[in-house]
Amino acid sequence: MSESFSSIALRFQHGSLAEKAYFFIREQILRGDLGLGTKVSRRNIAQKLGMSIVPVSEALQRLETEGLVETTPRVGTRIYMPTPENVGERYVIREALESQSARLFSLKASSRERIELCRMAEHMDALFGRRLDARKDWESIYQAQTYHLQLHMRIAECGGCRPLVQLIEQTHVLVFNWVWDVATDRPALPSRFHRDLLDVLVGNDPEASDKAMRQHVQYGLDRVIRALQKQLNANQQGERRAGVRS
Repeated sequence: MSESFSSIALRFQHGSLAEKAYFFIREQILRGDLGLGTKVSRRNIAQKLGMSIVPVSEALQRLETEGLVETTPRVGTRIYMPTPENVGERYVIREALESQSARLFSLKASSRERIELCRMAEHMDALFGRRLDARKDWESIYQAQTYHLQLHMRIAECGGCRPLVQLIEQTHVLVFNWVWDVATDRPALPSRFHRDLLDVLVGNDPEASDKAMRQHVQYGLDRVIRALQKQLNANQQGERRAGVRS
């Protein structure tokens, strides 16, 4: 089973200082408080958390290995700003992994699990509808994205292939989807976007399930890439202007 957000909160309360810093920064990224390309101040984070910069640096190193932050000479550490090529590559990985999880779900999920996932899909669609009604209600957005990650991980878990579940977790494809979704303020999804997917997955047809998941993952990808390219261009222009002034 993937790590729940309640267990993450518990680890934040009782984990090491580096773990506390890690989950604090990670949540700031997921909420959009630290936007793509934003510089990260170790000292400011350390002051907020009441700790030295050593555990903060350890946390940032961990986030860098996960691809969420990057450190470059003369620039420092900032939230990773992907290129369109980076985004496309991540989506290729996500599509490959999740289409396989959809195939396995269609073959191996129990009747109880199928009912559970259909209910989760309906709730997911309701949350995204509520999120869009709320517009800039970041708490609603955070709740919707949290549940979205849990739904897709649950599909993988019900497929019964633990190594596949671990790969989805280790590649952070759902986390990247979350970050880019928030960063680009993705518009409305079809009202039954996730329920329609589950209707196919519960139909015992692995080929149809594979195709449905691929279409699901690819939905809106072109718009996300265009929006991120616009942000990347703006960041690069800002850096060039800053270089001229210095």
